Amino acid sequence: MAALKIAHLGHPVLRMPAEPVKRVSVPDIQRPIDDMLETVQEFRQRGLSAPQVHRSLQIVIAIADTDRSSTGVPQRPLVPVNPVIVPVADWTEDTWEHCLSLPGLYGKVPRFSAIEVTAQDRQGQAIAFKATHSLARLIQHEADHLLGKVFLDRMRDLKTLTSQEECARFWVAPPA
Repeated sequence: MAALKIAHLGHPVLRMPAEPVKRVSVPDIQRPIDDMLETVQEFRQRGLSAPQVHRSLQIVIAIADTDRSSTGVPQRPLVPVNPVIVPVADWTEDTWEHCLSLPGLYGKVPRFSAIEVTAQDRQGQAIAFKATHSLARLIQHEADHLLGKVFLDRMRDLKTLTSQEECARFWVAPPA
């Protein structure tokens, strides 16, 4: 396994829809998933999508806040493959987001507070689950990458776009 190089805004892979994974359980898919998991740990992040590591595949890594040990090491990551997201709440919440592919930038982004996800797990088995609050936000953020979108595309007001330093200085402590 190896931590992977992150695609930054401007790279075409971030702006194109990702391809569905046809056969999840094959080694050609398992290796990138393992590498993505290592990359999430290396960068101490909660989420990652395959396009962010230069792979146009519909794979997401998501780690709930409550799934981190006291050392910050992820415990039980979700790996939805070919995810389909359906909002189950009528309202959205605007909260600060950042992204490995947009280093140093933060902005307020509206996201549904509750979603249902159907996907395949890394063994190719069908899964379905409900996610709320921060996990719902995280999965929506990562799934946007599968559509060729970044959080900037979802912002209601670009006046909240800020650098990490200025976010901490004038707005709030940046999110982890």
